[in-house]
Amino acid sequence: MHDELLTRANAWLAEDPDPETRDELAKLIEAGDVAELEERFSGTLQFGTAGLRGELGAGPMRMNRSVVIRAAAGLAAYLNAKGERGGLVVIGYDARHKSADFARDTAAVMTGAGFRAAVLPRPLPTPVLAYAIRHLGAVAGVEVTASHNPPRDNGYKVYLGDGSQIVPPADAEIAAEIDAIVSLDDVPRPEAGWETLDDSVLDSYLARTDAVLATGSPRTARTVYTAMHGVGRDVLLAAFARAGFPEPVLVAEQAEPDPDFPTVAFPNPEEPGAMDLAFAQARATDPDLIIANDPDADRCAVAVKDGGDWRMLRGDEVGALLAAHLVRRGAQGTFAESIVSSSLLGRIAEKAGLPYEETLTGFKWIARVEGLRYGYEEALGYCVDPDGVRDKDGITAALLITELASELKEEGRTLPDLLDDLAVEHGLHATDQLSVRVEDLSVIARAMQQLREQPPTELAGLAVTRAEDLTRGTDKLPPTDGLRYTLDGARVIVRPSGTEPKLKCYLEVVVPVATHADLPAAHATAGGLLAAIKRDLSAAAGI
Repeated sequence: MHDELLTRANAWLAEDPDPETRDELAKLIEAGDVAELEERFSGTLQFGTAGLRGELGAGPMRMNRSVVIRAAAGLAAYLNAKGERGGLVVIGYDARHKSADFARDTAAVMTGAGFRAAVLPRPLPTPVLAYAIRHLGAVAGVEVTASHNPPRDNGYKVYLGDGSQIVPPADAEIAAEIDAIVSLDDVPRPEAGWETLDDSVLDSYLARTDAVLATGSPRTARTVYTAMHGVGRDVLLAAFARAGFPEPVLVAEQAEPDPDFPTVAFPNPEEPGAMDLAFAQARATDPDLIIANDPDADRCAVAVKDGGDWRMLRGDEVGALLAAHLVRRGAQGTFAESIVSSSLLGRIAEKAGLPYEETLTGFKWIARVEGLRYGYEEALGYCVDPDGVRDKDGITAALLITELASELKEEGRTLPDLLDDLAVEHGLHATDQLSVRVEDLSVIARAMQQLREQPPTELAGLAVTRAEDLTRGTDKLPPTDGLRYTLDGARVIVRPSGTEPKLKCYLEVVVPVATHADLPAAHATAGGLLAAIKRDLSAAAGI
């Protein structure tokens, strides 16, 4: 076994184009670190609908230049098989470790395979790449990013020519092409021949951001902004300046791109502690709202003053606020969300007489909804300009929520006031998440199996009126690994995360509210129910 492992490791070493990972692997081989080598050579990083994502390092189970070159060659072969040879492939990247290298390797592979390749001028938000695909008429796009994953990770996200991320069966077809590559020596990688784009694509994206705002709308709301050590700052500041909003006050410690994300445990605004510096800045400067982007700026987090202090709004709350704002502005078209997001969007759309669709999790599905006008997902993703960007976009979402805050400010009101109005109108839709991060993925498989074999009949004293295993698909949804429980006045969805080693459970309770005076009691009821559902679900899943 060890001989075979060493043979594979040495063969990989001989091909590795990166001196850093070559050195890392040579040291492991020399030290005879069998356990580490076994882990890195136990298979290959699987290319799926999120593309690739994993820890940086040497070997086929890590993100590195060898893995990326194979992925790019597989994508090129897939595009060739689809008759797209000679088409344009546009490539973007964030400011993580190795991102620029991975983007350059992708450009070289595409050029060698007979495509025209164009790379964005510098690390830029993912929505700029999603925009560029459609704007430039590309046949595909690649974004090198691990979004809000830990600093040691990187990733590879693939879009096709419609500007949305790949969905089955494209992922499996690309994966098969990647598996068919025997040796990196078979992949032509010229030293030059691709284009590095200038700022005209970015300028064109920024010109489009104006379109999400209403002509002549108030632009008075003051913001504190954090880029979370990512690439959002310059583009967001430029968009806000164009729109005529007051210049956001920056969280200075997190304003510069930094692949080590030194001030946060996880560079995700949803994670505990990630927003602490932004809250401190807001307490010092008293703005109307806080805006945060994740590191590749495709997500947007919002915090508000509620009572005496600052709190993060849930993605579902921002999703409902943006929907209500668009309805008030007379938006036409389909409102869509994923199944794990709050059912409040459906109520808002129904009352406004607008079409409404539910999709599987992820913007790759939301972006494909016919006639889409607005789509959102509870994980802080909002698509407010689907004709420009067929993906979540943390820049345009920030503009739109700041416009709404400005309108409310002119009326002497706040975002929490509007949330209260929506609760009285449609019932209080309170959501929460039970999220379990694991070292060992078998824990997730066991929990899913336990729930399938012994589904709960009640949670928090509420009867489960319907239990659905989503692997079978439904009349509206393709199959996915998930479970959905409908309760009397509540809903629960359990699924493994597609991008992180997590089991995620999405909870929603709906409490009727007669008047504004009933809101405190409704919040207390909802909080108690959510806590009890969490407890009972944990027990049922054995986690």
